[in-house]
Amino acid sequence: MTTTLVEHRRGLNLLGFGFCAALLAFAVYLEHVQGLEPCPLCIFQRVTFAALGLVLLVAGLHAPRRGGGRVYAVLGLIIAAAGVGLALRHLWLQSLPPDQVPACGPGLNYMLETFPPMQALQMVLSGSGECAEVDRILGVSIPAWTLVAFVLTGIGGVLVNWPARRR
Repeated sequence: MTTTLVEHRRGLNLLGFGFCAALLAFAVYLEHVQGLEPCPLCIFQRVTFAALGLVLLVAGLHAPRRGGGRVYAVLGLIIAAAGVGLALRHLWLQSLPPDQVPACGPGLNYMLETFPPMQALQMVLSGSGECAEVDRILGVSIPAWTLVAFVLTGIGGVLVNWPARRR
């Protein structure tokens, strides 16, 4: 099975890029058409999908052989793992009882303009009240959907780009 996936590396990487682009387009639709305001963790998850999509696009256009494929597999896996961490953090914030939800903080633009980058990142990851709001699609929260998407895309990127051993 892995050999077959590697043989179709270019197309499958471009398909993964298309998947990430479609997820980002859907996020923009939810924001601008449906009126869902993204919290800072949502925005970080979007950036992570954009980075993952970029790696898959470059991998698809480059279509490297053995060693290069491994580089793309590892890069994609690292980015997908970061996305999994963000989604899990978001799900944890949504699972908190109302009295334990952090207070709403300043917007992401304000944090990035006012605070040093590491402090702004720490503030985003600590969460805010707006991150605890639960919006659902087909009965499942949006961070749960992003968790599934990061896991599938990360595993898919490794299976497609990590060449099988020669025997």
